[in-house]
Amino acid sequence: MLLIPCPWCGPRPEDEFVFGGEAHLRRPGPYDAVSDQQWADYLFMRANAKGRAAERWCHLYGCRQWFHMVRDTFSHRIEGVYGIDEDSLEAEA
Repeated sequence: MLLIPCPWCGPRPEDEFVFGGEAHLRRPGPYDAVSDQQWADYLFMRANAKGRAAERWCHLYGCRQWFHMVRDTFSHRIEGVYGIDEDSLEAEA
């Protein structure tokens, strides 16, 4: 089980969290200018990279806050966490 470092509560077991998918997805717009293909890509297409990935997580059974986490999807090594309103892990440093 992963020990996820919640920015507000500290390290907590993985089963307290909910995975929210790939981080930094931007909704296409404006509405009347978006094609069906663009909308389908936004809803269903994900990078699913093997290696370093930015993900969204929610501490559902704790503080209930959303945050981003950078994690290696192959080794599950966690590089760090940062706020939901920040663009990257490097922005925190």
